[in-house]
Amino acid sequence: MLEIIQNNWTLLLVGQYPNGPLGGIVATLLLAVAGLTLAFPIALLLAIARISPFRWASLPAAGVVHVVRGMPFLMVLFWSYFALPLLMGRPLSGFWTLVGALVLYESAYLAEVIRAGIQALPRGQEEASRSLGFGYFRTLTLVILPQALYNSLPALIGQFVSLIKETSLGYVISVNEFTYAAAQLNSQLLVQPVEVFTILAITYFIVCFALTQSARWLEQRIARRRQGRPGELQAQPQTNPLTTESMP
Repeated sequence: MLEIIQNNWTLLLVGQYPNGPLGGIVATLLLAVAGLTLAFPIALLLAIARISPFRWASLPAAGVVHVVRGMPFLMVLFWSYFALPLLMGRPLSGFWTLVGALVLYESAYLAEVIRAGIQALPRGQEEASRSLGFGYFRTLTLVILPQALYNSLPALIGQFVSLIKETSLGYVISVNEFTYAAAQLNSQLLVQPVEVFTILAITYFIVCFALTQSARWLEQRIARRRQGRPGELQAQPQTNPLTTESMP
């Protein structure tokens, strides 16, 4: 396997770039970043609509989330492949077709992550903000969302890991990502499929495991900041002003 990596590392890393389209693990990470970045604002709107007291907003948002979460990603990918060019009025590259499918699919999952982060906050946060005269939207944007998004960071990293794995299905529509690069390499070597796809699996594992550990570390850090580090809060001696003698 080391010889395969040594002789073909550029194909696995960046595909045929600069003599062809960008591919390999770099394209996979770019697809995941683009999918997460573009899905986040849509997910934020869906999450806000889901918790909205207005039924005209909460019911359609709940319907979208449940329908998309109930479908396998491969079906969403095929739907995007055939429907997005019709909706856009022009053909789309496989890269942007996969990005569109990732955005549609992940926005539903991210919306549930954000909604859970909002609903996990103590009720007193909203009540205290309202008592200060803040309206619904000011309370949401200035008090609730900053805390909820901060607490949701580990889960957002977990969704990024899911995105990385979902990009591998771009192979079925010939998107030049990491799995597609491994398939190209396998077609060149012909007699070493076990070694090639073992390299593929190990690379996915290393990337996803590193991100998962980062999410776990971040989750522990957030928990420590919530509770306070040991010894951070020292008991302060208190004096009773009723028993304290006045100085001359």
